[in-house]
Amino acid sequence: MALRLAEGTAWSDTLARAVAAAPEAFGSPVDGVTTLHNLVRGDWHAVGSPSPVRTPVDNTVLVSLARLDAESARAAVAYAAAAHRVWADTPLADRKARVTDALDALTAHRDLLALLLVWEIGKPWRLACADVDRALDGVRWYVDEIDRMLADGREPLPGPVSNIASWNYPMSVLVHAELVQLLAGNAVIAKTPSQGGAVCLTVAHALMRRAGLPATLVSGGGEELSEVLVRAPEIGAVAFVGGRSNGGKVAAALLDSDKRHFIEQEGLNAWGIWHFSQWDLLAGHLKKGFEYGKQRCTAYPRFVVQRDLVDEFLDMYLPVVRSVRFGHPLAVGDGWTAGNPLPELDFGPLISGAKADELRRKVDEAVRGGAVPLHRGKLHGAPFLDGQDTSAYVAPSVLLAPPGRSRLMHAEPFGPVDTIVVVDTTDELLAAMNASNGALVASLACDDEELAGKLAVDLQAFKVGINKPRSRGDRDEPFGGRGASWKGAFVGGDLLVQAVTQGGDGRLYGNFPDYSSYPAT
Repeated sequence: MALRLAEGTAWSDTLARAVAAAPEAFGSPVDGVTTLHNLVRGDWHAVGSPSPVRTPVDNTVLVSLARLDAESARAAVAYAAAAHRVWADTPLADRKARVTDALDALTAHRDLLALLLVWEIGKPWRLACADVDRALDGVRWYVDEIDRMLADGREPLPGPVSNIASWNYPMSVLVHAELVQLLAGNAVIAKTPSQGGAVCLTVAHALMRRAGLPATLVSGGGEELSEVLVRAPEIGAVAFVGGRSNGGKVAAALLDSDKRHFIEQEGLNAWGIWHFSQWDLLAGHLKKGFEYGKQRCTAYPRFVVQRDLVDEFLDMYLPVVRSVRFGHPLAVGDGWTAGNPLPELDFGPLISGAKADELRRKVDEAVRGGAVPLHRGKLHGAPFLDGQDTSAYVAPSVLLAPPGRSRLMHAEPFGPVDTIVVVDTTDELLAAMNASNGALVASLACDDEELAGKLAVDLQAFKVGINKPRSRGDRDEPFGGRGASWKGAFVGGDLLVQAVTQGGDGRLYGNFPDYSSYPAT
């Protein structure tokens, strides 16, 4: 059956809605392509060198992103620092009112923001809506709690908070963090992720700016802007979310500085299966784990399985993998009409064709090195439009026993590729689960929860689930990492506000050069 785009979801329609919502943030089309402005010096400006942005959904050009040079970024930081001094002296009641105004405006455009995420980063509709809703609901919780959080005399930082985030959660990670930082009395600077989310963030920041919030949004390459956004003396704190390579560069740039920072990096999150029999329970968790193609920092791509349980594990697991649904997130059949639900998929494309090619190479490399391919899905049969570019789509794969020298053995794939390691002892179980020198989350599937609790003590993960997965969490739940997965202050709940303020009693939780301190999770 031939498929088509759902009515009203074409990119031309979606972009027209975005421009109507925030006309000040968009330039006139050039050769049919609209260029995004940068939010600098308190307003939207047509500065920077335009560079095309493609959607992973079908590889077509969406907009042009105007990339700033270092000099323009320095001017933006200087202006943000002056705005920060004014905002820091603004009474808390006024800050709450303006943040609430921004939340109300964002809520009014919730469906537009979600549809932008579908096109820009390939999230299926349900997951795109969840990204927006988590951001808005989470910040409203902080509005209700912020008086208590600042009651011990905490004050804003000396300068604005610089936010450099990954592309995978533009709203629930980046915008959420910015609004809480603003609520706590800090001006904010955000770098638009180069790979996706630019239009969604542009609309969101236009609504934030209209509410009177001192926000800056800049676009540009990491090499040109990182020196400014990390090392500029006016910056009060640096928030980074991304991989270990770029995170390590940010951390290195801060070595000679006492600047507040929170650097979230990847880790190989693992499920350990030991003396376990509740397979139906685990199947539900693992199916949900494929959401967004495992392109998130708390995905579980590694399963470490007791040898005696491998057959039972595979009897449960392989049907789960085969049931995963992926494809074009807006492709519908002829019977679809406006008002019907959009396709219910577990994931769409990876963030780009280049990332998809890289992941396929990693799988081929592991198989050539001796890994056993238990399952390799195919794109054939997935819901795509006729003639559509599918270069960014990758079907799920499962590899048994990845070789020690392969990249899939020690690092997360950031895509729908799982690896299985078989072990005979609990020492081997722990060693295999700790393969990446630190992780954000881990879980143990074990009928004996007392034994699982004892094993969990030796796992190098910030959060450990017993017969359930762990996630970043919302509202009052803290978040951080152990080992190389996190540097600096932890965030989440009260910890996020403490990370972006100064004063009060006690030292911060987190991983620092001279100490590590962990809250209850």
